[in-house]
Amino acid sequence: MEPDRPRVFRGAVSPGPPLLRRMSGTVPAWIALLALASVASAGAVIALPAVVGRGVDAILAAGAAGAGRADGAGTEELWTWVVRCAVLTAIMACGDVLVQLGAGTVTGNCTGWLRHELVRHILACGPRVTGRFAPGDAVSRLIGGTVDAAGTPCGAVLAVTATIPAFGSVAALGLIDPWLAVTFAAGMPAVVLALRSFLRDTSDAVLRYQRVQGTITAHLVATMTGARTIAAAGTRDQEIERVLAPLPLLREQGCRTWRVQGRIAAQGGLLVPVLQVLVVAAGGVELSRGRISPGELLAASQYAALGAGIGAATGQVARLARGRAGAARIGGLLEIPAPPQGNSPLPAGGGRVEFRGVTVRAGGAPAIDDLSLVVPAGAAVAVVGRNGAGKSTLAALAGRLADPDRGEVLLDGVPLPRLAAPRLRAAVTYAFERPAPLGDTVRDTIAYGLPGQAPEETIAAAARAARAEPFVRRLPGRYLTPLAGVPLSGGEHQRLGLARALVRAADARVLVLDDATSSLDTVTAMEVSQAIAGLRGGRTTIIVTHRAATAAGADLVAWLEAGRLRGLAPHEELWTEPGYRAVFGAGPG
Repeated sequence: MEPDRPRVFRGAVSPGPPLLRRMSGTVPAWIALLALASVASAGAVIALPAVVGRGVDAILAAGAAGAGRADGAGTEELWTWVVRCAVLTAIMACGDVLVQLGAGTVTGNCTGWLRHELVRHILACGPRVTGRFAPGDAVSRLIGGTVDAAGTPCGAVLAVTATIPAFGSVAALGLIDPWLAVTFAAGMPAVVLALRSFLRDTSDAVLRYQRVQGTITAHLVATMTGARTIAAAGTRDQEIERVLAPLPLLREQGCRTWRVQGRIAAQGGLLVPVLQVLVVAAGGVELSRGRISPGELLAASQYAALGAGIGAATGQVARLARGRAGAARIGGLLEIPAPPQGNSPLPAGGGRVEFRGVTVRAGGAPAIDDLSLVVPAGAAVAVVGRNGAGKSTLAALAGRLADPDRGEVLLDGVPLPRLAAPRLRAAVTYAFERPAPLGDTVRDTIAYGLPGQAPEETIAAAARAARAEPFVRRLPGRYLTPLAGVPLSGGEHQRLGLARALVRAADARVLVLDDATSSLDTVTAMEVSQAIAGLRGGRTTIIVTHRAATAAGADLVAWLEAGRLRGLAPHEELWTEPGYRAVFGAGPG
């Protein structure tokens, strides 16, 4: 039987054009309406100068006929052209209204869809995103980048339809007189080059502007997170300078954007009159020869202005440039691949965890270096070592919060990437050094991630085991107290995190405690350890710790040094090693 192949997590999205095509596919009807409305409006814009010119010719003809035309045919023909002008004007007005409505709807829906997909992708990638991007930068890309990228469908449609008047003007001039079209076409390369330069420079300036914004946001989020430390250190002024240090770069790119806008406006202000003068001059010659009428000369001058009208196209080109810059920003997030997930069931077993030749690199250096280790089913294994030895990395590998660069991790004989994600998450549960207070109330944060409604007694039992119940009972609403605005200490947060892990551990095979009692006092930590030992029930437990007493209570101790396994034995055996005692700050004796 062929083994199960890993499949890509369905929350993953592809970067670049495939994502933008999928995004556009969510609102095909509105994009079609936008295209039809903009094409209709552009068609009316092209037709209007010709109709106005014919109307002028009709007025001149009626004036030349004077009172000799008693049948009113001239007046009737004149009104016919006036009505046609009114109809075209109405089409232009309605088209503009529909374009605005369609553009707003398309951009709004695409923004919502894109943010939804990006959030799914970010959560599918998990810690891989925060390991590469600062939280503030990731949020800036998610919020600002999606708004700009969502404007790409509208920008593409409207940028294309903005060319219709230019090409239509050339065709109309050719119909009036071929020499007029030739005269106008001679100046078009300058217009095309100006728009191309505008798109390139605007895209670059907007992208740089967004990057600086992301840097400022990242600095601000980090400053808000460390507000107490900053206040205690009296470094407010230094932090203000650090957060605002990129402002000159932001100003520079903002000014650069306006300079690009000013340059294209100046170029348009020069090119349009020059082309108009050339076309009108050529038209005057043709009029003197009797090849065109006065109304056609008027229409030709309007077509020259319309065809060379850079201003009409720059707005849509700028929208497209912002969309390209936004897509490049979110592309950085999408370049992080979501880990593939398998669909294999978890076989019967007691939670045996095996690390086979595992290597993990961080910043070019190995955090775990060719490590092989077996955690027996049902055993409690303490993981100890100096700071930077790779303890937390090992803990993350045990439940696939991270993947090794080389080697593999197995649970009860099955490589973790082949397991279905829900089964793996149910089989391995965690308590962290700094647990996130997720959920609205104390009860919600303890029961976070559980399917359905956890029984109250289960919540209370986990809180008692984690020694969280005493301070929870002092809260005004006890377990229903909203977490927002409740000042909890680091130790209280840790106890809630431990309670959360113990609730989930009821059906788990492996419990991972990643320095989860570091903020507790020695007595409370010992009480929690004893409670966890009583609740283990043969469950495999991996305990990252800095406490010798905790290591002594484990069945085995995995001693890490510089990412390698220095020793695996009971605490009493390892204690004879001076290097092992030094991990806990003990002397050589």
